[in-house]
Amino acid sequence: MTSVLERLRGDSPVFSVEFFPPRDAEDEAVLWKSIRQLEPLDPAYMSITYGAGGSSRDGTIRNIARAATETTLVPMAHLTAVNHSVAELRNVIGWYAAVGVRNILALRGDPPGDPYGDWVAHPQGLNYAEELVTLVRSLGDFCVGVSAFPYGHPRSPDLDTDTKYLVRKFNAGADFGIAQLFFEAEDFLRLRDRVAAAGCDAPLIPGVMPLTTPRTLHTTIKLSGASCPRSLLDRLEPLSDEPKAFREEGLNVVTELCERLLAEGVPDLHFYTFNRAKATREVVSRLGLLPARA
Repeated sequence: MTSVLERLRGDSPVFSVEFFPPRDAEDEAVLWKSIRQLEPLDPAYMSITYGAGGSSRDGTIRNIARAATETTLVPMAHLTAVNHSVAELRNVIGWYAAVGVRNILALRGDPPGDPYGDWVAHPQGLNYAEELVTLVRSLGDFCVGVSAFPYGHPRSPDLDTDTKYLVRKFNAGADFGIAQLFFEAEDFLRLRDRVAAAGCDAPLIPGVMPLTTPRTLHTTIKLSGASCPRSLLDRLEPLSDEPKAFREEGLNVVTELCERLLAEGVPDLHFYTFNRAKATREVVSRLGLLPARA
């Protein structure tokens, strides 16, 4: 099985895509329509998220297994420590290995129902993402990714502390990091500089969400944990009641962001797709990242 790191080592930048597990059969059909539409574009890898406390664990395993066996895509499965004992985590990691998945994004995860609530570890579980990284690496030849926070994790007292904990995840065996949502290229680049200044050269990948509707803008603001720049709001808010105009300007914003990141040498752009293919394909096409045959 090809690793994420191998897909990042080419001469040209690449892109990757993230999906979430379906809630029902109708959602699953939408998911697979999008996967099949994006597969010919040859993303570097695709990932499927993992619900809080394992609430969507079965859907993640089932669909990652299908991606591994029925598509040409390189699959990466998410895994969190929320509400799981070490024994349960071992079992899930074993399932991933059994279906041929060798790339795992290891996350501590957020408390169910309240991402900013107090963290309570399972009595026989883990407390930190770095412990999960160590566990995954101890169980096989996995390529392991972790999350990174351009504005700092919500529970970190400052950016220096946040950087220290991120580097600890790399020292525990993580191969790469994916940055959570941010608004301006400089926000990601400052994160990359902080990690490099700490003596760590692990690849960092920016996470990008196409801004197609006011909802996606609000989701980006919520997930980033930071205030949206006034300049961005001034571009998009006046178009909130004009769906086509909002979508066009939103994709312009994201394209400009990605162009700046590519100019700064990022190896990969990781797109959060909302289980839809069209907007990601449009942005990737604008950036010239489509394969010649697509």
